[in-house]
Amino acid sequence: MLAGGVSIKELAEYLGHADPGFTLRVYAHLMPGSHDHARKAIDDRLSSLQA
Repeated sequence: MLAGGVSIKELAEYLGHADPGFTLRVYAHLMPGSHDHARKAIDDRLSSLQA
């Protein structure tokens, strides 16, 4: 669900977790390429500022 774009808050609610931080700590490792995704988002943002 996280890799599919569902927010951590939505996933926490779906799973019945009161704290989205708990959900993130438990399931963040299941997000393959999350560092690549973050790096691309930052690169895209910086590129748009330079234009």
